[in-house]
Amino acid sequence: MTTENPSLRPWRDIERRKSRQIMVGDVPVGGDAPITVQTMTNTLTSDAKATIDQIRRCEEAGVDIIRVSCPDTDSTAALKQIVRASRVPIVADIHFHYKRGVEAAEAGAACLRINPGNIGSADRVKEVVDAAKANGCAIRIGVNAGSLERDLLEKYGEPCPEALVESALDHIKLLQDHDFHEYKVAVKASDVFLAVAAYAELADAVDCPLHLGITEAGGLIGGTVKSSIGIGNLLWSGIGDTIRVSLSAEPEEEVRVGYEMLKSLGLRTRGVRVVSCPSCARQGFDVIRTVQTLEERLQHINTPLSLSVLGCVVNGPGEARETDIGLTGGGKGKHMVYLSGVTDHHVADDDMVDHIVKLVEAKAAEIEAGDAISADDAKEQAA
Repeated sequence: MTTENPSLRPWRDIERRKSRQIMVGDVPVGGDAPITVQTMTNTLTSDAKATIDQIRRCEEAGVDIIRVSCPDTDSTAALKQIVRASRVPIVADIHFHYKRGVEAAEAGAACLRINPGNIGSADRVKEVVDAAKANGCAIRIGVNAGSLERDLLEKYGEPCPEALVESALDHIKLLQDHDFHEYKVAVKASDVFLAVAAYAELADAVDCPLHLGITEAGGLIGGTVKSSIGIGNLLWSGIGDTIRVSLSAEPEEEVRVGYEMLKSLGLRTRGVRVVSCPSCARQGFDVIRTVQTLEERLQHINTPLSLSVLGCVVNGPGEARETDIGLTGGGKGKHMVYLSGVTDHHVADDDMVDHIVKLVEAKAAEIEAGDAISADDAKEQAA
């Protein structure tokens, strides 16, 4: 039983758009690098401790890159401490004031999120670009339908894909005029159709990495649905090198949703992939509460593996054959447990959740041990 995509069926293949690769700190973005998952802190950046604590929770959820807002000098002053404490690269979010970009670069930010056209004169753009070059910073150009330049709104009459792409290309030119090429681009909108169309058009026009997002998507449920439709559509088309799921929810929830998107498309694997039924009158146990509890208790598992939780024997055995561990509801409070797709033993109601957690932990340890042996064997062969 494999924990990755168990087959190489051609209808599951996603051919990623070819982009050049940049580095955000020590994390590669674009090219053949894994699609990275990002989020953004919502604490006051000037409160370094609160920001670091939030970053730590996001790191535990698996975040690859994290963005912090730097609207004032207190924020950029705290950034140096935050960068030192973070285990993942920090992107400094800069709007309008070019000096904050210079300060953030000097404080150790791995990337600056700016719109070059919004930070003043050509000299000011050059100063920020020079600071980025001197400090090894990448730059993310962040075009948003809600803050398009006035001349583009007058030209097109409203935010549209052509306006977002033209804005992005204008900002790109400002960087290229200063011989700066370590950039990635986002063209976000809260309208799914607008965002997807803009990204598709931009993907054909540039070779840089693309940062995907449906901005201001909404709360945890509504925002997850909108983001899954928009970002998922683009990822399925092979477009996108890094993603941020914008939710009115805690940042670590954005990270978890992002990984679930990538896992569902076979683009990344992390943690337990749960296959579960919606439940019905045939269920042999409370599927909904059982799955909720298992998902909460298995958040500490980072090793990719699969778990099926089905309430009855209609689809339970079939799903269990395709997962590392399976649980199918039975009669009289006893349920069948499957290991590597094979029926193995029964478990009673009272012990069910604790038992499944222990089985998952043991399977994760087994997989990790096997990976370690494979790595050692590879080293020996190389030597």
